[in-house]
Amino acid sequence: MDSAVLTTFIVYLVGMLGIGFFAYRLTSNLSDYVLGGRRLGPGVAALSAGASDMSSWLLLGLPGAVYVSGGMNQIWIAIGLAVGAYLNWQFVAKRLRSYTEIANDSITIPDYFANRFKDSSNLLRVISAFVILLFFTFYTSSGMVGGAKLFEASFDLTYNQALWIGAIVIISYTFLGGFLAVSWTDFIQGILMFLALIVVPIVAINKIGGWDETIQTVGQVDPANLDALANMTVLGIISLLAWGLGYFGQPHIITRFMALRSKSDVPKARLIGMTWMVFALLGAIFTGFAGIAYFADSPLADGEEVFILFTQVLFDPWVSGILLAAILAAIMSTIDSQLLVSSSAVAEDFYKAILKKEATQKELVWVGRVSVVVIALIAILLAGNPDSSVLDLVSYAWAGFGAAFGPVIILSLFWRRMNRWGALAGMVVGAATVVIWKLLSTPKLDEAGEVIKEAVIPFSLYEIVPGFIFAFVAIVIVSLVTPKPSDEILEEFEQAKL
Repeated sequence: MDSAVLTTFIVYLVGMLGIGFFAYRLTSNLSDYVLGGRRLGPGVAALSAGASDMSSWLLLGLPGAVYVSGGMNQIWIAIGLAVGAYLNWQFVAKRLRSYTEIANDSITIPDYFANRFKDSSNLLRVISAFVILLFFTFYTSSGMVGGAKLFEASFDLTYNQALWIGAIVIISYTFLGGFLAVSWTDFIQGILMFLALIVVPIVAINKIGGWDETIQTVGQVDPANLDALANMTVLGIISLLAWGLGYFGQPHIITRFMALRSKSDVPKARLIGMTWMVFALLGAIFTGFAGIAYFADSPLADGEEVFILFTQVLFDPWVSGILLAAILAAIMSTIDSQLLVSSSAVAEDFYKAILKKEATQKELVWVGRVSVVVIALIAILLAGNPDSSVLDLVSYAWAGFGAAFGPVIILSLFWRRMNRWGALAGMVVGAATVVIWKLLSTPKLDEAGEVIKEAVIPFSLYEIVPGFIFAFVAIVIVSLVTPKPSDEILEEFEQAKL
């Protein structure tokens, strides 16, 4: 274990805990705890949204996909994500910031759905909160597996020791400081991730001999590596681009819009967020691309290790420690956001709305804090076996949120005729379509990985595409065949447009 790397990690983790203690002093009510009292500046909102979005996928998954699949054909997913994120900032952010305040100062997504449609039955609130808890528990568990593997590989710890060390730090600052701690730590983690993704590919390409030499070497490995259309089909490109649809329904991202100080901050936040995202995505792609050339003579067994190996072979231990901390930052920035959104669903949408309407603000904050611990413990138990099949659900959690919440969010902000029955239909149809489509389009394999039963759906298409379309159609049809919204709902809709 290198002492320089260990020292860097300790300083980083202590810094994150320090932010948690500081934010604890600024948290006095549930709005502070789950939404930061709506006082987030544009820079913090933008970078914390980006950091909580990308997770370790940006530093491990995307470079690994480029390395394994052979280069530039993975650029389609980056294009899809960038376009989706931009449209989310451009059309959803400002209207959602206004509408959530007008709709009885809604502080969670389920709270917004219930208040937007005046749903006294609490059906929308309960179902959407349940979807959040279900998907985010598995999401969080997957992130903890990634964090544990990073600690395990870096410090010669056992898997379980690494799992608990990483989890305790994340739980601690989220428990203490809530949304402010999560947003500020994500802001710092976003900067760290950005710098790592700029530095690593630049140093790697220079080490290879420059851009021209890198291009030539990659082409010598396989000329198809330089072709963005290599091994791609129309449905394959659509599937990769469709990842961008997921942004409209991700609770841990769109809550940053709700937390902005003012809707007038949106343009600046959009510029910061999109600049960060475009350069970070390019950095991840070029890291994987440079890996094809650098490791041409000794191919990697696990392509997702390309970023980690670059930090070890290109930099001294102190810099390597900082770059490895960037991977941990990516993991932590997503887990803390998911824990917070899940705990806020318990405190606001179950405890306060269903169990104890007269609960005090201090009581609700503590319910949220206890929920962070409980949800995290469940996630740790699921993560205890990194090969557990339950973690396979994470592969379509992004699609699940995108299809269940995305069309509901968009139409609730821009279509005045939409009603609660349409919202309910869209949520159920979107989530169900994603799960059913995934099951019907996945062939059954034996232990050796051989196909023993072909998939019912004979072609491959990312499940968010049919889920998003069917949910959109369901919302429109059901809203049109059920009663119109009340005058009060329509009046609020007009106010939110101003």
